[in-house]
Amino acid sequence: MIFSSLTFICIFLPAILLLHLALPSIRLKNAALLTASILFYAYGEPVYVLLLLLSALANWAFALCIDRIRKADRWFLAASILFNLSLLCLFKYAAFLAASADALFHLSIPVPRIALPVGISFYTFQAMSYVIDVYRRQCSVQNSYFRLLLYIALFPQLIAGPIVKYRDIESALTQRRVTADGIVSGILRFSCGLSKKILIANYCAVIVDTVYSAPEEILFAPTAWLAAIAYLFQIYFDFSGYSDMAIGLGQMFGFTFHENFNYPYIASSIRDFWRRWHISLSTWLKDYLYIPLGGSRKGRGRTVLNKMIVFLVCGIWHGANVTFLFWGLYHGLLLLLEEVVPFFRRKHSASGRLFLHLYTLLAVLIGFVFFRADTLQQGFRMITIMFSGFRPARPEAAALLWSVLTPAGIAAMAVGIPASLPVRSIAQKFPHYRPVIRVLSLASTAVCILNLAGGTYNPFIYFRF
Repeated sequence: MIFSSLTFICIFLPAILLLHLALPSIRLKNAALLTASILFYAYGEPVYVLLLLLSALANWAFALCIDRIRKADRWFLAASILFNLSLLCLFKYAAFLAASADALFHLSIPVPRIALPVGISFYTFQAMSYVIDVYRRQCSVQNSYFRLLLYIALFPQLIAGPIVKYRDIESALTQRRVTADGIVSGILRFSCGLSKKILIANYCAVIVDTVYSAPEEILFAPTAWLAAIAYLFQIYFDFSGYSDMAIGLGQMFGFTFHENFNYPYIASSIRDFWRRWHISLSTWLKDYLYIPLGGSRKGRGRTVLNKMIVFLVCGIWHGANVTFLFWGLYHGLLLLLEEVVPFFRRKHSASGRLFLHLYTLLAVLIGFVFFRADTLQQGFRMITIMFSGFRPARPEAAALLWSVLTPAGIAAMAVGIPASLPVRSIAQKFPHYRPVIRVLSLASTAVCILNLAGGTYNPFIYFRF
């Protein structure tokens, strides 16, 4: 089940929200939320509910052992990390590793066909952060398995984040208040995210998927650039929209999740971009990988190596494909470039800042071409076409371009430009416009529901991860 579905919006969410409000005690509210979260996951992944329960149970036990047997806490921490990474390797990377070994060393290793459990990357990283924080004594151990399971399986952030640290919602698991203002704010935030997903990302997805599935012989520069720009909008509004919905749902149930995006397309460097994009993942990698590796404390050479390791992990975290590995390496090299070239560290005039902004957008766009490509070869071919193929090689090329230049797609990208800017922050400075914003939110929600009822194209990028 996904948030942008009629089943969730019209049945699941109203039912659990009303039940949560009606129940008198926090224990009953937690029981209802936990049951609803398990049902939410089982709706699409009934078999892998057991894997989710096992993961939570193992990490609950590891944390208890770390807390109570401090003499051996490092061994239990190592065992927990090994367990979690083994789950990821088995269910997410086993087929990729076997196929790669076959190709590189001409072996005949059978390639396992294991379906990817939805959300495994997210809930595994959450579980790991909890155990590590207990080891570091940055949070208290949770004695109740069911409370820890609720933290890991809480449906607003279960399948696509944001990656929530246990210490950030620890108190809310035992005492939280659900207020009318919180519910209204949550509904408005959910509506904003739903509109991003349905009215912008989905229409851009039609352009992107059509172009990427077309034969390369009928592609030329305008079509390739259109697909690249459309994907720039699709991935941002798809994922930030889902994060908005998750944050809004958390507010409805009394939880506060940190922001996951901070207008990344206004960034003036790749470093700035990663402070704004998928903040929960970049923060996780910084806290639990970059700093333990030594961060920037052991000289420039070690700092460069640490950053490259982090971005290789960031790339492969997104999926078992060479394209994701390349994307991570590409961003790591861009950060290295910004680290060693003095131009990027200077203070700049307005024209200099504009140049840096355009450089960042172009660099991010090129990276996303590879991120979207099915193979590395397709990614390089798309880049080649973007920068050299300005004449259609076949008559079908122009036909393909006009077929994807639909009014809906153009309108979605046109709306996406101002929506990528900090308009919400500006609107909050004018409280007398809030009634108008609420009316517009309700209207956009109604349009989204009509779109869903009409069976419009509704993919979700981060289900791949």
